[in-house]
Amino acid sequence: METWLRVLFGILGVVVLLLVLDAAIRTFLLPRAARVRLSQYLGQLVGRVFGMIASSKQTYARRDKVLSLFPSVLLLTYQATWLVLALVAFAFEFIAAGVPGYRTAFKVSGSSIFTLGTTSGRGGWQIALGYIEAGVGLTLLALLISFIPTLYAAFQRRETSVSRLTVRAGVPATPWGILEIAKSVSSFQLLDELWREWEQWFIDVGETHSTLVILNFYRSPTPDQTWIGSAAAVLDAAALFQSAVDLDPSPTAGLCIRSGWINLRRVSDYFKFPYSHDVSWKNKISISREEFDIVWDRLGRSGVPLVANKELAWKDFVGWRVNYDSMIEAAYVRFSSPRLDWRDAAKQPLVERSNQRSEHLDL
Repeated sequence: METWLRVLFGILGVVVLLLVLDAAIRTFLLPRAARVRLSQYLGQLVGRVFGMIASSKQTYARRDKVLSLFPSVLLLTYQATWLVLALVAFAFEFIAAGVPGYRTAFKVSGSSIFTLGTTSGRGGWQIALGYIEAGVGLTLLALLISFIPTLYAAFQRRETSVSRLTVRAGVPATPWGILEIAKSVSSFQLLDELWREWEQWFIDVGETHSTLVILNFYRSPTPDQTWIGSAAAVLDAAALFQSAVDLDPSPTAGLCIRSGWINLRRVSDYFKFPYSHDVSWKNKISISREEFDIVWDRLGRSGVPLVANKELAWKDFVGWRVNYDSMIEAAYVRFSSPRLDWRDAAKQPLVERSNQRSEHLDL
């Protein structure tokens, strides 16, 4: 083989290997958000396949079952692609090192990267390349193995609060459910515990879901209780409490909302979700005045104390919601999460009073 052609293969092999190592390091090791083109292309390709399969399903439960496999398959696709590209890169290097023929070069490369030992190079440089390739192959496998525990630890932290929310908000979680259940057990004063828990939850999600980006696509174990829907329910409940409930406004609820929109912006910046830095109650939100009135009437029937001026309450609610509205709505679409319809508040049964001691007992 001509010398110039061997040099060309050597340079091409180095470029491909650097591409693989860059993708692996920035996807699995770098503790910050990073746009890795190779990983993004693979994600888009696998995502389209799963999107086509899910779109053929008639019910959301079946679509959710299909989409729940997407992140796991994507991780395996990352690993398989990186190993194949590394095999090709080192095959080019073996050609540059003097291995006769393309077929032999790929045999030596495959034997080295999977540490099979069936075919080995000759001479010091080829043997050294074999050892280096074996180390790269083992490193790529080790990265995935070590990445999974970190990923699932963050997933479990996220889902613990989502599951706990079912006690205070029902399934699926609704903002009016949070307020009604608090009224039913006379525990408005305990809502501060919920706001604090979810203030920390948003901080954790903002950190993990902007660095371990694939976490955004891990779906909650229960189809009816998604992490996006739960986040929206808590934020809307806090906004309703601050604007419509005739009790002293809670600084903790305000901090929960602030934590929500600050950390949702971190995720939105990665996925390029639209949001405005100049927010005002005059901005348009996805919740209509009609939907707000439906929830207002429901809360009144449930016995939740409401402020006297509904018009002012609506403006206050919009003033809170504009901080996170566009990001939540974009997340519903991007992560294929069912959007809560506020009109359902007119059809759902009211929450009955509970935890009340009986005054009379007939024996």
